[in-house]
Amino acid sequence: MPHISGFWDRPRESVPTKGQRNPYHTGRPRAQGVPRPLPSPRKPGPLPPEVLPFAILGAGAAGLFAGCLAGETGLPALLLERKSRAGCKLLMTGNGRCNLTKEVPVSRMLADFGGTMESFLAPALNAMPPRSIMAWFERHGVPLKTMGDGRVFPASEKATDIAHALVDTLRDTDTPICLNAEVLGLRKEDGFFSIQAQTFALRAKRVLIATGGVGYPKTGSVGDGQQWAKALGHTLVPYRPGLVGFVAEHPWIHRNAGRTLPRTTVRVRIDGHAVYEGDGQLDCLLWGLGGAAAYNASRYIGRECPRTFTFEWEADGQTFRIETPKTRPLKESIATIGGIPLEEVDPETMSSRICEGLYFAGEVLDIDGPTGGYNLSAAFSTAALAVRSARKSIRLV
Repeated sequence: MPHISGFWDRPRESVPTKGQRNPYHTGRPRAQGVPRPLPSPRKPGPLPPEVLPFAILGAGAAGLFAGCLAGETGLPALLLERKSRAGCKLLMTGNGRCNLTKEVPVSRMLADFGGTMESFLAPALNAMPPRSIMAWFERHGVPLKTMGDGRVFPASEKATDIAHALVDTLRDTDTPICLNAEVLGLRKEDGFFSIQAQTFALRAKRVLIATGGVGYPKTGSVGDGQQWAKALGHTLVPYRPGLVGFVAEHPWIHRNAGRTLPRTTVRVRIDGHAVYEGDGQLDCLLWGLGGAAAYNASRYIGRECPRTFTFEWEADGQTFRIETPKTRPLKESIATIGGIPLEEVDPETMSSRICEGLYFAGEVLDIDGPTGGYNLSAAFSTAALAVRSARKSIRLV
């Protein structure tokens, strides 16, 4: 692994020579005979432990929930977040309303995930089903409301209420979070994990990577967690957009730009056969089609990767079609397809099969679900299972 420098081996800043302006000088002359002020005395705090029991990398939905459960169950943990604010993407979900889960039976939710995700997520979702997720937030002071289709939101329809409940729980359980702490590298040596940040390094017995996918990188989801896992021996499934709109040219779209169809049916056809059909909201935009109906169809395209297909939708008593439309860029995708392969992770514990002591939760894994609370449910449930497993592994039960 390449050497990662810390503040201790950075080159010294050069001292300004005579005639050069000192960048730290304010320009105000100091009165003659007045000594420089001494720094204010600080009370020395306790030294950190030599090795942390549990480090959580990433403070999005999965990382924050993991930190809360660690604190509530007595597992000493530290969260590291590269951004200056926790839960940046969480605050955007559901157009700022935060659709945190869907109140449906676990069997239905697993079937809607489909594919290998159905069996992989079964232990996590059975241990922390939608009803348990709802109960946790209600216990922590967030009234909830359930829509007719099962989608669950905070009663205020404000994502900030969910974020505040998580951050407040960290405070109440004395679980520290370090913001503006970009992790530069993660390696395993002498049975412990070494974590190198910009200005400090630490060691941990167990590490949970919960850094998300690569959609909306300005929120901090830049794929760094996947790269740390790769350096520790994991492989990566290539990224594709999961829930994203279609770029399309069609006269009906241009005539109806700005219009929203609250509920319509869309289909994906290959060689004339309908291989996907779904209902939901469809948004007509200047560049094409968005909304839940289009997003869920794009998830099918991202998973199956057909070379050619027909996308069709029903509106105004007619059926309209476009051939093999492109999707919007990966960075605009609500969910990322790809990441850590599921076969390299134990679904019963969320622990790595490649590197002992390493855990994963949330979208850093090759997990993506439909719109409507599925992806946050998976984030919360996998985080809960990872914390429970880590706690058992270091004999705190």
